[in-house]
Amino acid sequence: MFQLNISGSEQADTSKTYDLIVVGAGAAGLTSAIYASRDGWDALVLEKEATGGLAATTHLIENYPGFPEGIDGSELMEKFAEQAKRFGAQIVEFEEVASLKKNDDGIFEVTTNNGTYKGRTVILATGSRPKHLGIPGEEEFANKGVSYCATCDGPLFKGQDVVVIGCGNSGLQEAQILLEYAKSVTFVEFLSYSIAEKVLQDRVVNHPKVKCYFSHMAVEIKGDDFVNAIVIKDRETGELKEIPTQGVFVYVGYQPYTDFVKDVVELDERGYIITDKHMHTNVPGLFAAGDVRSGNLAQVAVAVGDGAKAAIAVREYLQAQNK
Repeated sequence: MFQLNISGSEQADTSKTYDLIVVGAGAAGLTSAIYASRDGWDALVLEKEATGGLAATTHLIENYPGFPEGIDGSELMEKFAEQAKRFGAQIVEFEEVASLKKNDDGIFEVTTNNGTYKGRTVILATGSRPKHLGIPGEEEFANKGVSYCATCDGPLFKGQDVVVIGCGNSGLQEAQILLEYAKSVTFVEFLSYSIAEKVLQDRVVNHPKVKCYFSHMAVEIKGDDFVNAIVIKDRETGELKEIPTQGVFVYVGYQPYTDFVKDVVELDERGYIITDKHMHTNVPGLFAAGDVRSGNLAQVAVAVGDGAKAAIAVREYLQAQNK
């Protein structure tokens, strides 16, 4: 697997006012930074973890245009970051934003674990994180057999039996790397069918190492020091079945990183940020892009489009202010 390696992350300047602060260094945030910095705006990107977002944890991205054979997600995100930095954007990693507010003078204050930064505009591109099952054993065995990233942890389960919860695009896509290492991969899907793309179903569901339990749900994860079994329930009959396994990989959807702005910007009923088609939120000068936006598709290509539109909206806003 290609390792993301972004050098030059440094402390941002708390004494200056940036033209744009981008919160989140995934596909949407980095695209915004590319466009804005290329326009000549002073752009700061704050990322609470390592650069790249969820896309960087994807083993192989096959549907992003320009890469006929596909590309490792971390490699693609490194290219995005290098391009943003080439035009002058500053990317600061491991700066988790705790709060955001807009002052009476129209300047935003973005407070992180390391300080408070000022910006004339802000783009929220914080993305989303995997949902948890909320069943007994899940938290207890986190990082002890329970994982939300096959790209990260798949090699640890070489020659072992693993279970994947969720038979959608994410589950099947990430299972491809598990199939390279695991002895067997068992899918547990709440629905009676898979909603994944046909190419993924053809490639994964019919693989000789794979077994699928449709119309089933996980009810408990068991183990001693590490996971050794999962209990699933047939949704039609109510029958319980215990499946021996050394690993449980969870792909049951995502939830947005919006807790820090829930009292600042308008959210939908699921906590995603509501925008218009130009990425404007209900707060002037505050924009959103990518997976954190209400009604968006969790696709890199869509996030890139959002990021470009948000940066163009920033340009128009700043130009109007300058006039």
